[in-house]
Amino acid sequence: MEAKERPLRLDATVSGRVQGVGFRFFVLREAMLLGLEGWVANTADGSVRCVAEGLRGELEMLLDRLREGPPSAIVANVSEAWMPATGTLGPFGVRSGAHRGD
Repeated sequence: MEAKERPLRLDATVSGRVQGVGFRFFVLREAMLLGLEGWVANTADGSVRCVAEGLRGELEMLLDRLREGPPSAIVANVSEAWMPATGTLGPFGVRSGAHRGD
């Protein structure tokens, strides 16, 4: 019998031309379609940060979408960090640029 897959947390920061192009709402839509919990926010340095929790397969799909971005974006780099899920994020949403994280 196989053990049940445990949820993970993905903390990703996307740099390039990613602010002012609808990137946060693109991420919101994709994450909701994948059934993920978490948030996305602009950062002061011009990047976009996304923290999401769910099963690895869905998180990998989100990561692929972050690397692509919406049509008006130019993604230069995506940094990623993986860790165990905490289960504290709640429904996926857009947070303000002043948000400091979880």
